[in-house]
Amino acid sequence: MLRLEKQMRVGLSTLLIALLAVTATQAQTAEEKASHEKRVVVTRGQATVRKPPDRAFLMLATEVRAKQPAEAQQKNAQMMTAVQQRLAKLVPSDAVRTLAYFLQEEFDHVNDRRLSRGYRASNTIEVRVDDIARTGEVIDAAVGSGVTTVSNVRFDLKDRDGAEREALKQAVADAWARAEAAAAGADLKLAGVARIEEEGPVRPMPMARMAMEMASAQADTPITPGVIEIEASVTLTAAIR
Repeated sequence: MLRLEKQMRVGLSTLLIALLAVTATQAQTAEEKASHEKRVVVTRGQATVRKPPDRAFLMLATEVRAKQPAEAQQKNAQMMTAVQQRLAKLVPSDAVRTLAYFLQEEFDHVNDRRLSRGYRASNTIEVRVDDIARTGEVIDAAVGSGVTTVSNVRFDLKDRDGAEREALKQAVADAWARAEAAAAGADLKLAGVARIEEEGPVRPMPMARMAMEMASAQADTPITPGVIEIEASVTLTAAIR
């Protein structure tokens, strides 16, 4: 009996030593893995793609005043109808959409009294011009047919998504080149990309130089589109060998 108990104690001791050895090995492996995972370099890459715009957007409005609301509404409807009929000859029907319409009474304040001076009706539309060279022509036609306000002339790209992807690709390449340079400075080499995070695309909408001015009724309104700049920024985490 004593001999059996001694053998059991020896066996348990051996098993305990084995378990401790396995635990120590696993802990060491986990520590080495964690240490390896910490061997990274983090860099930020940026890129700007510049392209000439090939699309324009215009905000056009008709505005009238009258003593009665129905009269203001009717006159404005006639003006906007004439404008849209003229625009139909220059742009497709899906290039025009209504942005805002309002009809309101206006007042003058005299001796602490509020006196009505009639009603103002306004209708604002947005027009997309896919042939950017005709932007001035569209403005002239709109003003000539009854538009009283031209504002927020802006330019864009038909393939904006493609330009954004191009900028993103260049930003990643910039971040990788910086990571390689950083690793080389420490006499190390990169093992691969661990993570790439995009820092929200920037969507600038360049305004035309005449955007805040009242368009002239004369022909050949000058418009300067300029250049569209698409920016991209990424944060890249690369593993080090």
